[in-house]
Amino acid sequence: MTEPAAAPAVRLDLPSGERVTHRDVAANGARFHIAELGDGPLVLLLHGFPQFWWTWRYQLSALAGAGYRAVAMDLRGVGGSDRTPRGYDPANLALDVTGVIRSLGEPDAALVGHDLGGYLAWTAAAMRPKLVRRLAVSSMPHPRRWRAAMLRDARQTAASSYIWGFQRPWIPERQLTADDGALVGELIRNWSGPRLPDDADVAAYQRAMCVPSTAHCSIEPYRWLVRSLARPDGIQFNRRMKRPVRVPTLHLHGSLDPVTRTRSAAGSGEYVEAPYRWRLFDGLGHFPHEEDPVAFSSELISWLKDPEPDR
Repeated sequence: MTEPAAAPAVRLDLPSGERVTHRDVAANGARFHIAELGDGPLVLLLHGFPQFWWTWRYQLSALAGAGYRAVAMDLRGVGGSDRTPRGYDPANLALDVTGVIRSLGEPDAALVGHDLGGYLAWTAAAMRPKLVRRLAVSSMPHPRRWRAAMLRDARQTAASSYIWGFQRPWIPERQLTADDGALVGELIRNWSGPRLPDDADVAAYQRAMCVPSTAHCSIEPYRWLVRSLARPDGIQFNRRMKRPVRVPTLHLHGSLDPVTRTRSAAGSGEYVEAPYRWRLFDGLGHFPHEEDPVAFSSELISWLKDPEPDR
């Protein structure tokens, strides 16, 4: 565990000046750091790579103001959460998510996930449907769509070249932490659309990645995703994900996303047996919730408040 070293880098206040409640919760055999704001129905926010809970700083304020209990968690191995030696397959990471819902004393949650967090949100909704009230995913196709695109679409394979590079031992970890995490800043800027993030925000991600063991733990889920493609555990997981999602689903994507092609993400609705809404943000890249937080938050909150979201 590295919480003493991680705390100064990840326990931040919001840009609005609001002070979120930082605390730890136990779930699925580990300890997870959460940032919490507001009261009402639970909305649990799941970050992607190469980020931590801070990526949801704007949505925490917006959701709390709209009458929700907004909670952003650090995934296993990242931010202020435990860095365990194993447990980075998506099924176990999804159990982390549903375990946190239980630990927060809630019967269910609306899950909002970006990138890897979106992959886990899809997985949790399929594996533990009673704990997921609604599902919102950004910049990530359904796991079965992701697998098919990685294996059959040469353009998506090229766009995901960083994932293939993660399969090397130790080198990716050293690259991510070299020069105070300079590569993290480079990736975020390259993956964004024209609305580039502020240098101060990028610096926060760089500092968080440089907390000991974070780079290794951040990469481990991607190593599993690729190395398991032909292994029995990966094939079994892919079969499990045939189980349809049966909760209302909002799928958000940036039209200029260079990491996850629109073609790869579109069509995920075939795995949803419930109202499914696709929303493409014109002119945004891989981080629509940060590139245009007002538009993203408005879309999300409007959908959450809609009692009968249409297909």
